[in-house]
This record gives sequence, structure tokens and C-alpha cells, in this order.
Amino acid sequence: MTQAQTNKTRGWQPYKLDHYAQTLVLQNRDAKDILNESHKMRMSVAYGLERFWGEHLRLGREKPAKGKYWKSVWDTLEEILQNADLVLPNDDLNWGDTNKIQAMATKIWSMPIEQQRIALIVLTQLCDALVWWTQRYKIKSSDNSDN
Repeated sequence: MTQAQTNKTRGWQPYKLDHYAQTLVLQNRDAKDILNESHKMRMSVAYGLERFWGEHLRLGREKPAKGKYWKSVWDTLEEILQNADLVLPNDDLNWGDTNKIQAMATKIWSMPIEQQRIALIVLTQLCDALVWWTQRYKIKSSDNSDN
């Protein structure tokens, strides 16, 4: 395999962010009020990776479907970053396990600063794409005359 062929099949490809976002939005399109979270996700990126990650735990206990959407975005970010040989912590845990939550937060904070920045940049762009697709695919409520 030549170097050119390797570059075509391996590594981070920014245009795939749009595809990932479209898939996430379509998977959640029929669930009531879930896509509104896309806008909240985009705003929360400014608070950092650990806070973005932790939001799925809070929502998971209050509004499980919304928590699942946040977690699916984190899982997707992990997949995207793996394609660029960057490891994003993503332990499987639940709200009640304080020690595992702290361990996960520590893993995120312990990432090299360059990797944190890359992850935040990619997450920002992924959330921008989520918002874009949400605006196109969101089902309007039945009381809206613009249906």
C-alpha cells in the first residue's frame, strides 16, 4: 500500500463530522424534545470536555433520553478521535458510582493539553454540525402552523 493510499483510508477527515452529526440527529429525530439538546451541547463546549462529558450523567437521572443523546455524542467524538489516533477517555459508568466518576474526570483532565484542545475543536465542529442538522430535520410541534 502506498503512502497516498494509506492517507485516504486512515486519519481524521473533517468532512465526516457532518455525516456523524446527521446520523445522530436522524437517530433522535422522532424523540420528543431531544434535538433541542443540540443547541445546549454547542453552548456547553465552552465549559470544557469534563463538563460536556458529565452532562449525560445529570440528564441520565433526570431525563434519560436526553442523557442518552449526550452520551451518544461523546461516544461519537471518541470514535472520530480514534481515527486520528487520539484516545478520549470514555469509561462506562453510572450516576451512583462516585469513584468511577472522579476517575473519569481525572482521565479527561490528565489528557495532554494539545489533545484536549484538539478534542475541543473537533467537539465544537461536531456540535455546530448537530445544530445545523437539527435545524433542518427537527419535527415541528403539531400546534405550529408552519408544519
